[in-house]
Amino acid sequence: MKNIFLFVRQHSNLLFFLFLEVLSLYFFYSYNKFHQAAFTGTANELIGSVYTQYNKVEDYFNLKKENERLSNENSRLINKLKEDYSASDTAFKIVADTIPIDTTGLKRKYYYMQAEVVHNSTNLPNNFITLHRGLAQGVKKDMGVYGPGGIVGVVVDVSNNFSVVMSLLHKQSSTSVKIKKSGEAGKLEWDGEDPAILTLRDIPKSVKLQKGDTVLTSQYSDKFPPNLMVGTITQVIQEKSTNNYLLKVKAATDFKSIQTVWVIDNLQKEEQKELEEKVKNKK
Repeated sequence: MKNIFLFVRQHSNLLFFLFLEVLSLYFFYSYNKFHQAAFTGTANELIGSVYTQYNKVEDYFNLKKENERLSNENSRLINKLKEDYSASDTAFKIVADTIPIDTTGLKRKYYYMQAEVVHNSTNLPNNFITLHRGLAQGVKKDMGVYGPGGIVGVVVDVSNNFSVVMSLLHKQSSTSVKIKKSGEAGKLEWDGEDPAILTLRDIPKSVKLQKGDTVLTSQYSDKFPPNLMVGTITQVIQEKSTNNYLLKVKAATDFKSIQTVWVIDNLQKEEQKELEEKVKNKK
């Protein structure tokens, strides 16, 4: 307290001058309409600029929360796709499911589970992706993984809270895909070179193709629903030793920037597998 009085005493002239300056400005702007309006406009502009910068900073720190909200909304919408439901192929009996899309007996076949990517590689001959979702959250081996742009790979190992995905950028990766325009199915692989380019084999030369044609997942895969985006054809090569094309496909997935994916559970896979094994054993 003593220091405050000492400060006031030492700077009394300056403080008195500042007081008179503020008082004069107050009277000046209070009784002069033009200058009052000019001062108000300048003050409002300054305050508005401060608020704008503050909102930009606040929006930046809210980006993660907003991304999580959008990702959750995408998960909700993707699980409503009609392609993920199927009906029993019979006119005599309609099989109901615990999660029907409507009253016609359509039965859910695929279910998408959101997962966060915690590790990823793209520069190795055999690349893997680690997800922060495992057995405790419903993930099992051989489940397909789908990203924001297209398919990503297949789950190959699982722990309680994590799972490892064999990326499409793996020399042992092989996925059944098809040409959207013709429906012709082939095998999607990777040659270990460019992480943005995949290789499509077994498409016969009788199929009419051109650059830019779309490649989708086929109906023959038990890991992915049909018609998921895979990529677009960038190069058509005629193999001399076979009657098939060797196609270069630009992947729809940007493997270097994956942050969130969806693990796909084929709810009817076991039933199909058991029936196929049963038929094999009879031979």
